Amino acid sequence: MIEVCCNHMEYPDQITQTITHELIHAYDDCVGKNMDWTNCAHHACSEIRANHLSGNCHYKRELMKGFLKIRGHEPECVKRRSLESVKNNPYCSETAAKDAIEAVWNICYNDTRPFDRAP
Repeated sequence: MIEVCCNHMEYPDQITQTITHELIHAYDDCVGKNMDWTNCAHHACSEIRANHLSGNCHYKRELMKGFLKIRGHEPECVKRRSLESVKNNPYCSETAAKDAIEAVWNICYNDTRPFDRAP
């Protein structure tokens, strides 16, 4: 079940992006063989995919949040948001979260399933 508290949404499309983000996690949980949310690499991969494919890191959204970099903003945003989530996992220290994100980055950032390409 996905539950979204809309009273904390700042932008009209944020509900759609939040639901898309969470549905990517659900997809990974259902399709991923032996998905283990206590495994930092598994969690990192799903966060990378969800942040990349949901539109959470679109440049307009980043500009509104005060991140002014135009070129290369999207991968930096995906890493930043993924790190914040994974390091909040009680099984992953900040160092373990950083290491996991770096270890799975290329494979997971380029994995666009269930879409043909990243939006």
